[in-house]
Amino acid sequence: MGKFAVTVFCGSSPGVDPAYAESARELGIGLAQHGMSLVFGGGNVGLMGVVAGAALHEGAHVTGIIPDFLRQREVEFPGLSELIVTDSMHTRKRRLFALAQAFVVMPGGLGTFDETIEILTWKQLGRHNKPVILCDILGWAQPFVTLVEQTVSRGFARDSARELFEVSASVANTLARLDELRNIDLPNKPTLPVDK
Repeated sequence: MGKFAVTVFCGSSPGVDPAYAESARELGIGLAQHGMSLVFGGGNVGLMGVVAGAALHEGAHVTGIIPDFLRQREVEFPGLSELIVTDSMHTRKRRLFALAQAFVVMPGGLGTFDETIEILTWKQLGRHNKPVILCDILGWAQPFVTLVEQTVSRGFARDSARELFEVSASVANTLARLDELRNIDLPNKPTLPVDK
């Protein structure tokens, strides 16, 4: 795998606007052209299939991680550099976490929210300090930002919750930020196991 691996959380559906898939394609191509590896959910459907296909086509190392029970539903992506089959969703998330130096969140559904919330919760608990970037395609990330703001304003999270993630306005900005981040030495924090 390349020196800088990015785990991408995104939808197993394409969404209603073609701009979502186009942005996923742009991200996959960009990761490859910037010499980064892609780690993703392993499915050949929705935005996850688009980003993986684009990255593979451009020569990136692409690792898919998929639970055994989802291999039929999400249809595993053929021809990946590496496919890891897990026994559960939780194990999948741990592997998606462990292999990444940074996370990018693209538009998606409940599964994408689940992955994002868990990775942010682990960060809040001090289990890692890996960057998390929400790529705000067509304003997709704004309700998530509002949710966090409401959680803080109502006293259910500290102000520091706002600092657990960044919001990027475009794929181009996201790629530029990833370039910056891979050249930053982050202070060491525990990374695994997150359950202890």
